[in-house]
Amino acid sequence: MSAAAAYVDQASPRSLPKAPLALFGTLTVVGIISFLGGLVSDPETTWRSFHVNTLYFGAMSQGGLIISVAFTIVGAKWAGPIKRIAESLAAFVPITFIMAIIGWFGGADYVYPWLHSFHGEVEAVPWKDPWLNPARLAIVDIGFLGTLTVLTYLYLKASLRPGMHGIEASGFAGRMIERWTADWKGDAQEAEDSANKLRVLSPWIALLFAFGWSIIAFDQVMSLEPTWFSNLFGAYFAWGGFLGAVSLTTVIAVLHRNYPGFEGQITEDRLHDLGKMIFAFSIFWMYLFFSQYIVIWYGNLPEETQFFQDRLGPEFLQSTWYWEGWRARIMDQPWTRVTLFAWICIWVIPFWLLLGQKPKRTYWWVGSVAGISVLGFWVERNVLIWPSLVPDDTWAFLGGIQVGVALGFAGIFGLAWLVYTRVFPSLSVPKGA
Repeated sequence: MSAAAAYVDQASPRSLPKAPLALFGTLTVVGIISFLGGLVSDPETTWRSFHVNTLYFGAMSQGGLIISVAFTIVGAKWAGPIKRIAESLAAFVPITFIMAIIGWFGGADYVYPWLHSFHGEVEAVPWKDPWLNPARLAIVDIGFLGTLTVLTYLYLKASLRPGMHGIEASGFAGRMIERWTADWKGDAQEAEDSANKLRVLSPWIALLFAFGWSIIAFDQVMSLEPTWFSNLFGAYFAWGGFLGAVSLTTVIAVLHRNYPGFEGQITEDRLHDLGKMIFAFSIFWMYLFFSQYIVIWYGNLPEETQFFQDRLGPEFLQSTWYWEGWRARIMDQPWTRVTLFAWICIWVIPFWLLLGQKPKRTYWWVGSVAGISVLGFWVERNVLIWPSLVPDDTWAFLGGIQVGVALGFAGIFGLAWLVYTRVFPSLSVPKGA
């Protein structure tokens, strides 16, 4: 029997590793300092950076759980510890809920241009007044995030419980194991109960993610250009969170392939499957983008073309391209280079570098491509937001405050993941390892 076939799910509590803890802790401190300093010197930029990173890390975190949900729905047998790695990203889900509340009550006036119509400072968009309503947005969006937080907790508890019984641990991990394995019914019964609960929860979580994050995309991204609309944009945004989670899961899996207990578990076959997911899903991501673009291009309505005008310039909205001077007409537009860079990271590089079997089965190769995709999505989320607010400043998303806040979010995300996988034992290993 192969090592992968012998895999038995079992939690493995262990101490926090010092180097990653110091790294993520340092990033968190940098972020806090940047955020507090930014509130004093440039609150507008600070809150916009906060908004971007809440959406980026929040969608990717929830997307990690959706990977596990998808495995449950289709009955995937190949994933092994990949499922637990994906689930571990969901440690940031409750933090997303908290960050969304902070962002709304702290910096909404700096982010949403249409809010100023309620203060009488700018003219409202008449046909969108019922939708662009502060109370509705706060109740609906925060409600979706809160509901997803509760369902995420219930899913993880049901998923982890069978592998936590009988594990010896002290401190916080020990208390959580005792609490989550209370009233134990026996291994066979617990495994059956867990499978039944996951089968019930999974479809609801998948639907709520798709619907909820689509609404959040409409409210918190599309509304930054209040007269623009695209029905497909919600699906495009939510899918980006899912694909980002697939890429980050691949990076973590590659980095953990020789971790104690994981030897022989992150196999070439599993890596090949992850590579296929990145390859195929990046194509679908580009398909969703192009499906919006081509309809808006041939419709050529001002209220629709403005979004692409701000990010790609007029050249991508013309019916004819002229060879002479094309580089200047495209590359001199404020946000075109940044937008194309995101395309290259998310679609061009995964497509061309993951063609064939060998690249997908090579650890450092597929891990590097996945890492580039993760970076590309951070740039892409910035491109979705900043041009709506600062259309003429190419590098508005880069600066001391912006980078500092992003690093802070990365630090908090890393700390949540680290604590979840080490103290709250969930990053499973083969039984007896």
